[in-house]
Amino acid sequence: MSRSIGTAVFASALIVAGAVAAQGVLVDAAADKVIKKFETATCDQLKVQKNESPSEKEKIALDLLRDDPKARVAFIDKIAAPVLNKLFECSIIP
Repeated sequence: MSRSIGTAVFASALIVAGAVAAQGVLVDAAADKVIKKFETATCDQLKVQKNESPSEKEKIALDLLRDDPKARVAFIDKIAAPVLNKLFECSIIP
């Protein structure tokens, strides 16, 4: 009986680890998409997009980042330098 409990715990741990890994992949994919958007956009495009409301997908992603501090840190760590450099180059931030 204790062997089956151990197996159940191990299986649960694998499922949780898989979910965490999948979330990491999703965060990386979202970060890559944001970086690509900023790298390919012109300064004029970014200035126009700054005033647009986020799409439904973007709202869902923002909610996820608000609710999951680890995902938020991983996302921001990945996008911070390229995005802020582009915003600085475009004089969107001082």
